[in-house]
Amino acid sequence: MNIIIKLLGTGISLLAGFVGTKMVDTVWEKTTGNKPPKGHDDDVPTTLRSALTFALISASVSAVIQVLANRGTQRAVTRFAKTQDLV
Repeated sequence: MNIIIKLLGTGISLLAGFVGTKMVDTVWEKTTGNKPPKGHDDDVPTTLRSALTFALISASVSAVIQVLANRGTQRAVTRFAKTQDLV
């Protein structure tokens, strides 16, 4: 059962990462009025400042999501282990 909880935690982490990425992209677009600098579009000129700012924001959101997902998974594993001891 531990493996199922860890797989569920991984799935939640991936889903949260996807949602976080979309959220950062949307906030960036609404705030700056430009598409996020992802390196896909050669037509859109990107300054180094905007690229670094976007990278820092994206990395920060990603780190927070990863920490929260790991903590949630650890709590679930601990809670499941306690219920196994009771049975």
